[in-house]
Amino acid sequence: MRARLAAVRPLAIALVLTAPLSAQASAAAHVAAGVAAVTARAPGRALAQFQAATALDPVNFQANWRAAMALIDLGQRTPDSVRSAPRDSLYAEAERYARRAVAASPDSADGHFALAVAVGRASLSAGKKARIRRAGVVRTEALRALSINPRHEGAYHVLGRWNAEVMRLSGFSRFVAKGFLGGAVLGRASWQEAVDDMQRAVQLNPRRITHRLDLAGIYADQKLYPAARAQLDTIARLPVVDYMDPIYKQDAARLLRSLGR
Repeated sequence: MRARLAAVRPLAIALVLTAPLSAQASAAAHVAAGVAAVTARAPGRALAQFQAATALDPVNFQANWRAAMALIDLGQRTPDSVRSAPRDSLYAEAERYARRAVAASPDSADGHFALAVAVGRASLSAGKKARIRRAGVVRTEALRALSINPRHEGAYHVLGRWNAEVMRLSGFSRFVAKGFLGGAVLGRASWQEAVDDMQRAVQLNPRRITHRLDLAGIYADQKLYPAARAQLDTIARLPVVDYMDPIYKQDAARLLRSLGR
């Protein structure tokens, strides 16, 4: 009996020691399957895989930040102009995953990028003062991503949009926000920063439709219509790669028609 127990004990110890490694390996397999689903423009399938990975390994960085982005893709199916509790719930969940990703790997740019996007999206349903406070978080997280990876196209895109959205506010709204709602950081926004940041995103990934679409919108706001049309014409020739690209192409065609020739 003692001999049998002695033989079993090392096996039991080995199983205990290898169980976490097995879970991590399984989580990695789910992450890989999720990435493949993203490539196939299937964010619902991707999310299921990333969530399966976090169930096995809750602090898996890749699974958490990618789950956040999949949730954002799903939320974007409902336009920002439409009030939607289900969409807002997706964005709130995305923010939770992004915060877990940053906690798991604070020195990884993708986590800070995901958090910047998620906080911005989740702010749609917040009150005015909360939106202003969270606007500062969006900027801070995007800048943090760039401090880690100066070539992060997504972070440049976030900063470009941040500057543009602030500048699209009326002068009075910006004055009230800066003076009475704790939004001093909004004073750092400018149209030139919006252009520079979005141009940099396009330079880093010229085939990403969303970069060119938002750059065209910024040009149009500045009445730089030939530059806007050039971006929109390019979008018409680009292949569909990301989940939202078909919608972005429709938006680009609509904007081009509105600008005329």
